[in-house]
Amino acid sequence: DIVAGSSEPISIAIQKIEKSKNITDKEVAVIRNVIENDLNSTGLFRIVSHKAFPEFVKLDTMPNFESWMSIKAKSLLQIRVSLDSDNKYKLDFYLWDINGKEQIEAQTLIASKKSVRRLGHLTADSVYERLTGEVGYFDTQIVFIAETGPVDERTKRMAIMDQDGFNFRYISDEKTFVMSPHFSPNLRTIIFLSYRNDDPSVWTLDMDTGQQKRLGKFGGMNFSPRFSPDGTKIALSLVKNGITNIYEYSILDKTLKQLTFGTSIDTSPSYSPDGTKIAFNSNRSGSQQIHVLDLKTGQEQRITYGAGRYATPAWSPDGEFIAFTKIADNTFYVGIMNEQGRNEKILAGGWFMESPSWAPGSRRLVYYETEKASDGIERISHIRSVDITGQNIYEIPLPENINGVQPTWSPLLQ
Repeated sequence: DIVAGSSEPISIAIQKIEKSKNITDKEVAVIRNVIENDLNSTGLFRIVSHKAFPEFVKLDTMPNFESWMSIKAKSLLQIRVSLDSDNKYKLDFYLWDINGKEQIEAQTLIASKKSVRRLGHLTADSVYERLTGEVGYFDTQIVFIAETGPVDERTKRMAIMDQDGFNFRYISDEKTFVMSPHFSPNLRTIIFLSYRNDDPSVWTLDMDTGQQKRLGKFGGMNFSPRFSPDGTKIALSLVKNGITNIYEYSILDKTLKQLTFGTSIDTSPSYSPDGTKIAFNSNRSGSQQIHVLDLKTGQEQRITYGAGRYATPAWSPDGEFIAFTKIADNTFYVGIMNEQGRNEKILAGGWFMESPSWAPGSRRLVYYETEKASDGIERISHIRSVDITGQNIYEIPLPENINGVQPTWSPLLQ
């Protein structure tokens, strides 16, 4: 039972990559390293040492299963890389079930010459999906706020990177304070909070053109934007007459609809994957707690009653869980629970952590953790990933002197 988190890792042997003459050793080394690192990072696989391999099996040749059984390999991956007629990478791979003595996956992947790492991610996704039955998440990106400078003069810029920390780049300048970036379902737009002209409001960034555009003028500070699952609507918090409620903006009609009412602070909306409900945090009960709003009936229900405060709900892509931030006993926690607020499970805890966001497939979460430096003043923020079992926490590497906060995991790249 892989979901239980206590199963023995799947042992997989990854053969030396075959290549055509026009492919360099460096290129195949990159592909192999990406595949091994992706699978290793899950905690669900054990990469068999190359020194233990009993034979080398060419791609179109059947392996000697008994030989591979003798080194306790459960799966064997064969790969060949070449260039096609359009000067693009062509990667062929076979995946073998050693105990079942059969080929269980065979694919051909095509990628541009700029996408050698992506070939590795796509291969790892296919292997992961075939051997675990879960949706892969390696061919994805993370958008976040990159902070630089001293703690009292931080520059905040939007940045994006692959889920393993490679291909980091800025997507906003250092002149405007920005927060809370989130992807649209089709990855073409990022929505975020901008303090441009000292007017906090929701903006969009077109990923194809780089153009930034204000969502609308709503007559008050608006923030915490989230796309609906179909990408046609945006939930956000809007302050009017000192009262913060959640509204829904229709991108097609350019209309704004109020969803919550009252005098409390309602914020951090997150749609359920079917788009029929919104989880949000509110202080209407006297302390910060998570509520669920049914968009069809308009009924609201508080779902958190544990000790402490709850915030930043994030619905998992499969609808099984709601991730949250919990604050109790001067400690911050990241955890998950079901839609009814039951079966709460704490995944990580620390001095300050927040903003859980789901990987495709609902197996892992990304969040950020801030730690005090030795001087007690400086703050160092890391982006970390954790399995839903609470195991296998690892830090996603960032460029030197960059702090990462408010990460959001993208859907699978298209």
